[in-house]
Amino acid sequence: MDAKQDEITIRSAHLGDVEPLVQLEKTCFDTDRLSRRSFKWMINKANAQLLVAELDHHIVGYVLLLYVRGTSLGRIYSLAILPEHRQRGIAAKLMQAAEHAAESSGRSFIRLEVRPDNAKAIRLYQNLGYKQFEVISDYYQDHADAVRMMKILQPQPEQLQQHVAHYSQTTDFTCGPAALMMAMKTLRPDLVLGRSLELQLWREATTIFMTSGHGGCSAQGLALSAWRRNFHTTLVTNSSEVPFINGVRSEEKKAVIECVHEDFVAQIQHSNIVQQTATVDVSLLRDYLKQGALVVVLISSYRLNQNKSPHWVVLASISDTFVYFHDPDIDWDDDKTLTDSLYVPVTHKEFNRMLGYGKPRYQAAVILQK
Repeated sequence: MDAKQDEITIRSAHLGDVEPLVQLEKTCFDTDRLSRRSFKWMINKANAQLLVAELDHHIVGYVLLLYVRGTSLGRIYSLAILPEHRQRGIAAKLMQAAEHAAESSGRSFIRLEVRPDNAKAIRLYQNLGYKQFEVISDYYQDHADAVRMMKILQPQPEQLQQHVAHYSQTTDFTCGPAALMMAMKTLRPDLVLGRSLELQLWREATTIFMTSGHGGCSAQGLALSAWRRNFHTTLVTNSSEVPFINGVRSEEKKAVIECVHEDFVAQIQHSNIVQQTATVDVSLLRDYLKQGALVVVLISSYRLNQNKSPHWVVLASISDTFVYFHDPDIDWDDDKTLTDSLYVPVTHKEFNRMLGYGKPRYQAAVILQK
């Protein structure tokens, strides 16, 4: 073994490392560089783990691991080794340290992106147990593609029950339409997704007002939108209360929300939408998925991003341990990518905590079948 290999130490980064990290970044990358400000953020405030490799008190490499809040997912955002110190096993050592950190924080999956022409990096990841699960085009600043890879740190869960299409919402208030579009596209592949459909669905299903800003979409409105497009639709709620009304202070706005809700309820009575009153939990949702259905479900976004707002996601699969869902919201400002929003793994216990919104907690799911 190389004697220098034994002298390499791996530790967490601190603010005194920012300048050498910036210089290392400039040496290793021509594009997609982390800035000085980004390094400071990752060390001080981000939900992340930045580890550095030191040799003779000099930083020769680093790995940046981001955590997706409220989930069992971690993502390798960046890995860099100074050119003169490559081929010494430093990258593998950093990756293994990152995996250990992820496991210690309760994560069960690590994902990453890599350029398809970076054969050495791909070989490294493969040797460490990472497997390719997707290729996305035009990912990097220079328009190069990206290979997405994943490693399961815990025992292998069940296979995903089906491939689910993904669509990212284009506004702050269209998570419901975006989640519904993913479900519809999966069941009807010829459906064309785009902003026009997204906004049309929002206009059909919006509650007009909500806690703040533009109104979101209620389960009743989304169920009607799916039914109108000839999907067999089931609406499950845990109560008959008017959704989201308790989060609005203005009596005038409450009156509008109530009026819209009553109209939705009347329309549902004249449809063949199946209605069920039940507690929405993992067990109930899993039964529907086993029947080949797609489930659009209401959660509180607090456990994902610390924002207290209702949010819609679409379920892809439920294994013995995890719930996998597609999140239509990608927080680009928080260094998130599509990788963080596809098949997001959350334990049954944690997902049951997410289900529903408000006080008292209002739960709802819209189930689509062909």
